[in-house]
Amino acid sequence: MRISTLDPISMHDVHNIDSAPYVIEGTGPNALKIYFESETNKAEYLDIPLHTANSTITAAYAQCADSDITGSIN
Repeated sequence: MRISTLDPISMHDVHNIDSAPYVIEGTGPNALKIYFESETNKAEYLDIPLHTANSTITAAYAQCADSDITGSIN
């Protein structure tokens, strides 16, 4: 597991990791444990919406397919 003590919200280094809130992203040896300065920062991090490449590409194709100026994409 990799460990990050840099709070991604405040961009400050977290020094007291014994009592700091954290999340674990992923599983196995590539998992990442991210520490936060506060529960507020952790909650803000968890509220960031996720965007996946496939859903973005699918949405882009759907938008093109509905356009009157686009030819067939099939």
